[in-house]
Order: sequence, then structure tokens, then C-alpha cells
Amino acid sequence: MLHWIWVLIVGGVIGLIAGALTGRGQSMGWIANILAGLIGSSLGEALLGAWGPQVAGIAIVPSILGAVILVLIVSFVLSMMNRKTN
Repeated sequence: MLHWIWVLIVGGVIGLIAGALTGRGQSMGWIANILAGLIGSSLGEALLGAWGPQVAGIAIVPSILGAVILVLIVSFVLSMMNRKTN
């Protein structure tokens, strides 16, 4: 049980870092940060492998890179959807 709490905390921190690096994290809440961190972590580790320091079984560097990619893609898609509705 404690492992999953650490996974959520690390996922939230990774999502927070990705939002700060992209400049698109102002509107992200803590749930979105956790989701971006966890999904971005899976994406980053799938694309880049699990290298570098790890916390709670999450490789930090590929996870941050994956979360940055995810935040940029989601921001782009949302901005395109927003343009079509206006």
C-alpha cells in the first residue's frame, strides 16, 4: 500500500516538473499533475528505457521527458479543439 502512495507522489512531482518546464502547468491541478506524471512516465520509459536514478520504481529522467512530451501533445490537441469551437 505504501508503495502506491509513493508512486502517486512521484507521479505528481514529475507532472509538476513537466508543467513547469513546458510553461503549460498553470492550469493543471494536482490530479492532472499525477496523471501527466504517471502516463508520461510510462511513455518515457517505453520510448527511452528505464535508466538513471529511480524512485518508487520510476526512472526519473525518462519519466520527466515522457511527461514533457505528453503535456506538449495534450496542450496542442486542446488548443486545436478550442480553435475549432470558436
